[in-house]
Order: sequence, then C-alpha cells, then structure tokens
Amino acid sequence: MAISVFDLFSIGIGPSSSHTVGPMRAARMFARRLRNEELLAPTAKVRAELYGSLGATGHGHGTPKAVLLGLEGASPRTVDVETADARVEAIRTGGRLKLLGEQEIAFSYDDDMVLHRRKALPYHANGMTLWAYDASGAELLSKTYYSVG
Repeated sequence: MAISVFDLFSIGIGPSSSHTVGPMRAARMFARRLRNEELLAPTAKVRAELYGSLGATGHGHGTPKAVLLGLEGASPRTVDVETADARVEAIRTGGRLKLLGEQEIAFSYDDDMVLHRRKALPYHANGMTLWAYDASGAELLSKTYYSVG
C-alpha cells in the first residue's frame, strides 16, 4: 500500500490537527451517517460535547468551529478558510445550522455546544460525543469519536 505525504499531513483551519481536522471529519461523518440511515430529515436538533483536551482548549484551537463546519458538510480538504469564521458567526448569531447543507435546524451555540474543561472520556484525552434528536426530543443517534492527531 502506497502512502502519500497528503495522507500523513492535512491542512486545516486551526493550529492543531487533532483539535480541528479530526473533529471536523468526525462531525461530517456523523451528519453523513444521519443521511445514510435516513435520519437527516427527522433531525431537529444536534448537540456536541467536547471532552478532555478538546474541551479545555477548544475555543483557542478552533474545535467548535471545526465541529460546526463539519456538521454542515465541510471537510478539511475543501473547507473555505476565507469564509469559515463568518459562517460560524452566522450560526452563532442566527441560531440556525444546515446539516450537510441540506437540513436546516435550530442550533444554540451556548446550549448545544458544550466544552467540558475538566471531564474526559475513557480511552483518549481528545474525545467528543454528538447527538441528534427529533422534534419531540427523542434521541435518533449518538456517536462518540476520538481525535488522536
């Protein structure tokens, strides 16, 4: 199996690949799984909780930005870094998130993006859990990811 330098190194939106590239990929995978399992349309809310190092240094390392952009379908290779901050600010102030660019849902940055500064998940310090809920508040899907760098 041949490995390219592009497989080893990724250009991302933040200073640390484990804090931006990994979480963006994980959030995008979560949103794509919702679509693949025909759960995208009934999704009315998502919640992201960042643990350990992701929660403790999240804002400074751009992890919440990466998660939001990933949920909207951005990938580290194709994300428009020139408009990324403006898009996240629009989500934050407008209270709306567009899953995979297809399904618009309400999103409260203060309530639906939780950074646990002193709480870690088992297995690795860079952990995050994502949840999707329907309009009645019933859980549709939850998934935990680890970003190991």
